[in-house]
Amino acid sequence: GTLEAWLALRGLRTLHLRVERAQSNAAELVRRLREHPAVAEVRYPGLGAMVSIVLAGGAPAGDLLTRSTTIWVHATSLGGVESTFERRRRWKVEPATIPDGLVRLSVGVEDVEDLWADLEQALNGLDPTASSR
Repeated sequence: GTLEAWLALRGLRTLHLRVERAQSNAAELVRRLREHPAVAEVRYPGLGAMVSIVLAGGAPAGDLLTRSTTIWVHATSLGGVESTFERRRRWKVEPATIPDGLVRLSVGVEDVEDLWADLEQALNGLDPTASSR
């Protein structure tokens, strides 16, 4: 209807700013994540705000990470302006080729220092020497 069209047009006016901010946040978080001992691998194509990390501690680390943040919220629908993440391999139907410590991050537009502080304290709570299942 008319209201939906107006809301879509209103959102489009700031879309470029939101995308630019989310991408900038993602690039900075990737740089920091690559140096963290609890992170075994960072998967980031260099564009956009979607980042995947493989945690050294496998599935237990993924579960703990997604329960240990306050800004980042665990969600299955990613891509909004808020920072969300999802641990993969929680269901048997997912292929075994997906590492069980894989967490997909959808980086939002919040302050990058706040996002990192929240992620870092959660990562620091993981045991980086824990073996992957």
